[in-house]
Amino acid sequence: MSVVERALDKLRKNAPEPDRGGVPVLPPAGSNSIGTFIEAQPVGARPRIVIDREALRAAGYLPDQNQDRRFADEYRQIKRPLLAAAFGAEAAAQRPSPRLVMMASALPGDGKTFTSINLAMSLARERDTSVVLIDGDVAKPHISRIFGVQAERGLLDALSDDSVDVESLILPTDVNHLSILPAGQTREGATELLSSARMGALAARLLARHPRCVALFDSSPLAVSSESRALATAMGQVIVVVKAGHTPRQALLDALGELDPDRNKVSLVLNQGRRSLLEGYYGYSYGSYGEDNNG
Repeated sequence: MSVVERALDKLRKNAPEPDRGGVPVLPPAGSNSIGTFIEAQPVGARPRIVIDREALRAAGYLPDQNQDRRFADEYRQIKRPLLAAAFGAEAAAQRPSPRLVMMASALPGDGKTFTSINLAMSLARERDTSVVLIDGDVAKPHISRIFGVQAERGLLDALSDDSVDVESLILPTDVNHLSILPAGQTREGATELLSSARMGALAARLLARHPRCVALFDSSPLAVSSESRALATAMGQVIVVVKAGHTPRQALLDALGELDPDRNKVSLVLNQGRRSLLEGYYGYSYGSYGEDNNG
């Protein structure tokens, strides 16, 4: 049995039957944001994103309020090993830094962006940790559209212009410890920008904001995008979301084959609908890929 199959088997042991429903529906291309508005600020100040949680709930990006506590427990299972890797005794010496985390999937529709948003919210609840949620899906910038910042400068603008300080493009939100970096203006050569030395310098600048800052990148699917594969080379941790009963095994194998376990700490999140528990939302299991064990 391969390490991939062992990892998936470990995830599935306590998993319920998959639910085919509960997939968030993105707003039509070109529509307004579904969960935010930009709050007016003094001249020269960065705009602040005010998150409309009820709108996000209605769109399927947050659980119903009566499921918040149980849902929060699911995300604690995901973030604890992530934080342990990011701030462990050996983390400071590791390159790329394990504080650089990429959320990935094999194919569209596996729940990657949903997971990115909720994981960022969960990380922001930590007392001594801040998180920058970065829209690294430059081909289809869902995070930027959901949070209403698709017209703002962002990641690609900072990568293409050495004079732009990426920190000046980070937008605060009304959630303590949570900020957002939009994807920026779409342009040719995005793959080359994401794999450039400038990307490494930009990542270092993001982490320099705070000694306990996590940079969480929402990426495009690995099996269909050269941009996500380029971005992965700058990441210390990669979390691959697998949708139970949906993600083809070969697509997952192909996606994992694009990653380097010696360079990235690669983990799997099994996105498993569980209607009896979460009323159509997501249940999650967490495990590591590349760990040679039979448990």
